[in-house]
Amino acid sequence: MNTQTTDARATIRLGHSPDPDDAFMWWPLFERDGEPARLASDRFKFVQVVEDIETLNNRACESDHDSALEITGISCACYPHIADRYVITGCGASVGDGYGPRLVAREHTDLETLRTTRPSIAVPGDRTTAYLVSSLMLGRDAVNWTSMPFDEIPEAVTSGRFDAGVVIHESQLTFEEEGLVQIQDLGAWWEGERNLPLPLGANVVRRDLDDRFGAGASQEIVGLLEASLSYSMEHRDESIRRAQEWARGLDADITGAFVDLYVNRWTLDYGERGREAVRVLLQSASEAGLLPECPAPDFLSTT
Repeated sequence: MNTQTTDARATIRLGHSPDPDDAFMWWPLFERDGEPARLASDRFKFVQVVEDIETLNNRACESDHDSALEITGISCACYPHIADRYVITGCGASVGDGYGPRLVAREHTDLETLRTTRPSIAVPGDRTTAYLVSSLMLGRDAVNWTSMPFDEIPEAVTSGRFDAGVVIHESQLTFEEEGLVQIQDLGAWWEGERNLPLPLGANVVRRDLDDRFGAGASQEIVGLLEASLSYSMEHRDESIRRAQEWARGLDADITGAFVDLYVNRWTLDYGERGREAVRVLLQSASEAGLLPECPAPDFLSTT
């Protein structure tokens, strides 16, 4: 007799980058090695989709109806391109409070020199917030920008192929070990300009979830995201061990330090100041001609 049961739950694909902070936030939602998810749902089964942030940005912008992920991490700079199809969740943000990606080089220089010498600068993707803020800071036309995978940027600068680079993820903590010096912390620059934290990454869900899965689906899904974050933070040691699997050889102390940078009070909920930071960033970029005009972003949460 066939005793195999069919899983009737709806599949929710959750896209995140292969980085410790994202892994830290969402691991309780996924089944693993035949074991149920820590936060199992009777209605939804979460499936992990891991891609670098620029791939997730491009997928959100370019996917058709069937291939567009139900939930995905994106760069905040990407949001105006997808605002008609996705809404930002109130949780899951990566926000730098006076810190952020670093503009680095082999030798120290200053921003004014960079603005006047048309340097070559490597960035981690055309749709990343790191590239957007770098362009606001230096001027889009003042630099020869080149987009490349984030993990190739340090070597591209140390080798002399580029004058400078914008590093994200763990290279924000390890660039000195790779023989580079900081020219500017983008989060510190933004705070000095606007007196606001720098919203780097956002978590978004499709606007059609209720139509596809029934009334209340979007609220239930966002509630599970909020519960995952709370569970991860309450079980920090175990969550760090899970995050370590995506740490690309970093020791646990550096992994923990990186997680602490970007899983913080803003991640649990933007709050009014965090939401204002998103609005100001997108408006500033639109006024500078770097992003299309976007209606004031809306946020979905259970509170």
